[in-house]
Amino acid sequence: MTAVVDTFRSIVGADHVLADPDVCRGHETDWTGRFQGTATAVVRPGSTEEVGAVLARCTALGISVIAQGGNTGLVGGGVPRPGGRPCIVLSMLRFADLGAVDTQSMQVTAGAGVTLAAWRDHARRAGTDTPVDFAARDSATIGGAIATNAGGSRVLRYGTMRRQVAGIEAVLASGETVGSLAGLPKETAGLHWPSLLCGSEGTLAVVTRARLRLVPLFEQATTALVATRSITDAVALLALVRDSVTSLDAAEVVMPAAMEIIVGHLGRRCPVEAPSAGCFVMFDCTDRFDPTDQLTAALAADGARPLVVDAAVATDATQRSRLLDFRDRITEAIASAATSLGTPPFKLDVAAPLATLDDLIDTASRVADHDGARLIPFGHLAEGNLHLNFLGATDHVAIAAAVLGRVAELGGTISAEHGIGIAKAPWLHLIRTPADLAAQAAVRKALDPAGILNPGVLDPSPPDTSGTQEP
Repeated sequence: MTAVVDTFRSIVGADHVLADPDVCRGHETDWTGRFQGTATAVVRPGSTEEVGAVLARCTALGISVIAQGGNTGLVGGGVPRPGGRPCIVLSMLRFADLGAVDTQSMQVTAGAGVTLAAWRDHARRAGTDTPVDFAARDSATIGGAIATNAGGSRVLRYGTMRRQVAGIEAVLASGETVGSLAGLPKETAGLHWPSLLCGSEGTLAVVTRARLRLVPLFEQATTALVATRSITDAVALLALVRDSVTSLDAAEVVMPAAMEIIVGHLGRRCPVEAPSAGCFVMFDCTDRFDPTDQLTAALAADGARPLVVDAAVATDATQRSRLLDFRDRITEAIASAATSLGTPPFKLDVAAPLATLDDLIDTASRVADHDGARLIPFGHLAEGNLHLNFLGATDHVAIAAAVLGRVAELGGTISAEHGIGIAKAPWLHLIRTPADLAAQAAVRKALDPAGILNPGVLDPSPPDTSGTQEP
């Protein structure tokens, strides 16, 4: 493949084509450590024209393209697959440009390689804020967030990434550029590229830039950590708080097992206590005016009082940060525990109707017990989105089949934030009809006839029940 690598060097420059196996390795293994493959090269284009030339060349040669941002994915969609035809990793990290903040339209243009933290900091320097935020903000990129239609903690107030993309620039497998960065609020002329590409996981085109919406920057903030007797009580409490607290920004749920692991990781005592069958809810409020009275009044209302076992409220920035650590750093704590065990955590990101969350957690607990794994559940309560982490799991296929099957029976979705990737593709049929899947395949075939873009991702096939497939 030396001649092919030289071709890419002629397009993007020798310094931006990595072919040394030791150098490529960090791009070939995903964040969980469970998915990895081998790339012919890691190609790092710096312009839309370079992306177009690389994709056109790959189409002509039949080389697969794995578009990659910060490589924080959890479902194997951003790294090469073992076997199959030759592939390259198309790293988009050089697309780190941020345009001027337009405070009139409340929009900004960002390159696909801009991190969420950089987007947020850029917006805040201009007196605005970003509507999407999550723990991997320092490495997760705009392109990856669009590809997976990412959510995070602020979905309650602002929605997922799809709602934040006012315009998009992307390159098709043919090398042609599509889309617009005008960001017009009333763009009704035919096909809407942002809607089509958000959530497509790099299978339809490679996103190079996006016109993103911004939101007001609220300086006043209050955070409350509340303990309830059950997740059913937590859901009931959420309804009361959501109805009366207009400044509610996020409502996160932390189950006792997750609180136990984060407490040990931080080396700090949790300021509230919950029964063993209970749970913790983190309410975060932001506004132009101090939201403390509104939140505390809601928690003390007649309907809420029987639901609250214990509560701690913080308004000072330092106190809030320490309180938020009990939610924001759970993933870090799980990674640390997994490192100690010597095996990566097995993660299932799912969502179900709020009334069924107790059933879902019960199912996941029974599955974990049967496998001998330790279940660490937490997530975004308002969206019914649970991150189910299994430490020390041995039969990933059996766990996925049981949990994802139950999620589908409850009317939920097998992926709420991290995408389908290759990990969950075999279970797509649980939530999509044959007609849905056929239409999706037809769109993909039309835009990428040679099938070079992210093969295997969003491509359903029967699950391997032999226990050898890595979901």
